[in-house]
Amino acid sequence: MADIQIHGKDGKSVGTHSLSKAIAEAKVNQVTAHRAVVAEEANKRQGTQSAKTRSEVRGGGRKPYKQKKTGNARQGTVSAPHYTHGGMAMAVKPRDYEKKINKKERRAALLGALAAHLEAGNVSVIDSITFAEPKTKDAVALLVALGLGNQRRVLVVLPQYDQVTHKCFRNLTNVTVRTAPSSSAGGAEAAKTAVFSTRDLLVAQKIIIAKDALTKIEEVWAK
Repeated sequence: MADIQIHGKDGKSVGTHSLSKAIAEAKVNQVTAHRAVVAEEANKRQGTQSAKTRSEVRGGGRKPYKQKKTGNARQGTVSAPHYTHGGMAMAVKPRDYEKKINKKERRAALLGALAAHLEAGNVSVIDSITFAEPKTKDAVALLVALGLGNQRRVLVVLPQYDQVTHKCFRNLTNVTVRTAPSSSAGGAEAAKTAVFSTRDLLVAQKIIIAKDALTKIEEVWAK
């Protein structure tokens, strides 16, 4: 098993953690990762768009002018698509964009993306990511101590939802806060913050994971 350094808030090493075999030996599969991201993006869509067809727009019950002797092309109704305020040809209607991906494939994409970041040295494991007060400067100090002050996209993974920690990071536009997966059903608190996804891992330049969050990842996804 591979070992990874554990840092304190001051950026200094405080120990090591042995990664599970499932994470340390996970392989990147571009096809699986692509399918996972496409499914995630598709499932975010509400699918509530709706446009009117020529039979649904108001008016158009009679011919706009007589058939002959006007010098114009013959027209049957002003609700035709080529008229202003006419109906739309092949109008879009509400639909479900959901794409399904099986659990093993989704987890393989997640573990592969995480393993790639670990191999590249982009992951910093912190013994604890907690703050006494909701102050942005405390979050900035943590990033600077880890040498991530100039990174454009940083993913922070917490073991569970913590309101104070979220308030510390929420004003930092380059930081995304997510939680680790849980084996329990969750609830109101679990619903406040999404579990990190394959897309979150792929777009992040650096990742900060709390030690307890890494343990939960190994317990839930790395079996």
